[in-house]
Amino acid sequence: MTEAVISFEVEAPSAAEMARRIEAVLSFAPWLVSLDAAGQPIGYAYASRHAERAAYQWSVDTTVYIREGHQRRGVGRALYRSLLPLLRLQGFYVARAGIALPNAASVGLHESFGFRAVGVYPAVGWKFGAWRDVGWWHLPLHERPATPAPPLSLAEAQRLPAWPAALSPVPGVT
Repeated sequence: MTEAVISFEVEAPSAAEMARRIEAVLSFAPWLVSLDAAGQPIGYAYASRHAERAAYQWSVDTTVYIREGHQRRGVGRALYRSLLPLLRLQGFYVARAGIALPNAASVGLHESFGFRAVGVYPAVGWKFGAWRDVGWWHLPLHERPATPAPPLSLAEAQRLPAWPAALSPVPGVT
C-alpha cells in the first residue's frame, strides 16, 4: 500500500511490525483476513480504538485493505459483512472510517453499509509530493441507551453463541 494514496504508509511495515499491530488489535477487537484459493492473504479488515479516553470506549475505527488486483471482487464487502456484526456483538455503538480522498470505491463500499460522511480533515497527510485529505464516515451500530454497558472484550464476545454465525456466511474470510 506504499504505492497508493489509500494508505498513509510511506514504507511497508515489516512482518514483525504487522504482527505487533495484529496482536494489539486482537487484544481489543477482531482482525479478519480473506485468503485466495492458494491460501494467500488478499485482504483484511479490523477495528481499532477510536481514542484512548474512557468516554470513547463505545466507538471504533474500522479499516479494510484489499491487495492490488483483488479490488472490486467483493472481498471488502465480505470482510465488512462479518466485521460489523462482530462489533455489534461486542457492544460497540458507533464505527468510524477514515478514507484518503479521492477514493470513490472505498466511499461506495462504506456508504453501501450505511456509513455517512461527517467531515473532512483537509490536507492532513503528505504523500507523493502533495497534501492529502481524509474524509470521515460514521455508522451507528446500535441505538444508544441512556446508560450503556461497557463493550465486551474480544474473548468474551467470542464465547457468545452468535459469534460463529457472524463469520460463517462469508467464504474466504478467516
